[in-house]
This record gives sequence, structure tokens and C-alpha cells, in this order.
Amino acid sequence: MTAPENALFVEWGARWRALAWGPVFCLVALIVELTTGPVVHWVALAVIAVVLMGFTAIQIVAARRHVTVVLTPDELTQGTENVAVADIAEVFPEPDYVANGNTLEKWQSARVLGELSGVPRGRTAVGLRLRGQGLVQAWAKDDEALREHLASVVRP
Repeated sequence: MTAPENALFVEWGARWRALAWGPVFCLVALIVELTTGPVVHWVALAVIAVVLMGFTAIQIVAARRHVTVVLTPDELTQGTENVAVADIAEVFPEPDYVANGNTLEKWQSARVLGELSGVPRGRTAVGLRLRGQGLVQAWAKDDEALREHLASVVRP
């Protein structure tokens, strides 16, 4: 999956470079074994590295499918759900908890885009009003940039 050429905002759910962590840890263990003891577990460390890469690959594929955000001038993609920019009536500002007495905004209890049960961990919600469909929550790690880009393409 690659980002469209006309993408205004792209945030991948995970990066493929995470595959390197398992082999890096096994390499560190190999170095420790080579410098500290008579027994070196060559085969076990190689198998563990491959198994860790396999589990990590599954997680990366899932994260890229369900937690990637792409905004183009025509469409907002949140995980597995696409919303036409023309269907977005309003982008809400960041909640001001001091001004409203630490109460939630109405959009903060709305449905989360992306066919998810809640805003993914490490992401922050961005409130949207859809034409004829009520309030929803978009989300991104860099919520300020997403909010800014959405505000620039949404026409009231």
C-alpha cells in the first residue's frame, strides 16, 4: 500500500522497519553469548529471530490495514473506512476542558471512524460533523495536522 500522489496527510499504522527489532535483539544475545560463555545457540537464535519477524509482520499488516490515515482532497481514509470530504460539514476545534468545566464535547462520545470500537491507542480524536449522519470521531497521532488539513479542504 502506497500513499496517493495527491495525499495531503498520511499517517501509517506501522512501519516495516519494525521487522528489524527481533533480529537486532537476537544479534545482541549472540554477541553476549560469544563474549561470555562457551555455548553459542546459533540455531535457536536464528529460529527466534525468524519467529519474531513473523509475528511482527502480522502486526504490521494489521496496523497498516486498520490504523492508517490518508487524507486526499476528495477522501478521508481512516483504517478500513472511507469518508468523502464532500460529506464532512464541519471540523470541530480541539476541546477546551477549562472553558467547559472538564466535560466532554458531544462529538467525543460519537462513533469512531475506521470500524473500530474506540480511538486507537496513541491517537487523538478529531471531531467531525457529517452531512446528514451526525457526529463522528476521526483520529491521528498528529491530530493538529489532520485537523488543519481537514479544515483546509472542508467546505461548509
